[in-house]
Amino acid sequence: MSLPFPRIGRPGAAPTLSTPRLVLRPPQTADWDAYRQIMTGPRATHMGGPFGANVAWGMFMADMWGWAVTGAGALTITRAEDGIAVGQVVLNDIPAFPDLELGWMLYDGHEGHGYATEAAAAFLDWIRRELRPASLVSYVSPDNAGSAGVARRLGGEEDVTADRPDPADLVFRHVGDPR
Repeated sequence: MSLPFPRIGRPGAAPTLSTPRLVLRPPQTADWDAYRQIMTGPRATHMGGPFGANVAWGMFMADMWGWAVTGAGALTITRAEDGIAVGQVVLNDIPAFPDLELGWMLYDGHEGHGYATEAAAAFLDWIRRELRPASLVSYVSPDNAGSAGVARRLGGEEDVTADRPDPADLVFRHVGDPR
C-alpha cells in the first residue's frame, strides 16, 4: 500500500504565530542545543529515542526545512516576555506516519506551565484554517500521560482503529474545535 506523500504539498515559509504568552516562530540553528538535549536524552523514549546526535541533527533539519519541501514542519515555542525557547510544536508530514500528525515537546524545566497546550492549540487553529487537512492525529506513547492530557485538552479523541507508526502508540484524532 502506498501512502500519499506529501499530504500538504504546499511548500512555503513557516508561519509565526502568537498567543498572549507565547510566540511560535520558525526554528533557528540557535535552537539546536536544547533540541539535541531532549532528543539524545532519556525523555526521547516517548518519541522512539534516545537518538544519536547525527540522527537528531537530521530530525532537526527536517523540522526546519520541511516547510520548504512539504509545507509542514516545526515551530519553536518561545515565551513572549523574554524570547526563551521552551519547546516545539510540529506538523509532521513524513512517509513513516500513516496520518498527518500534530506533535509537541517541551524542553527540560518548562513543563507544568500550560505551554504545550497553549502552543498546540494555536498551531491546531492555524492548521485547520490555513491547510484544512482531511485528517490530523497526534501519536502519543502510552506511558506519556502529560502528552495524552494535552491531546485530550485539544479535543483529540482516541482512535483505537487508526494505523500508527508504532503499534503501542495511542492515536488521538483531532475532530472538533479545541475550545
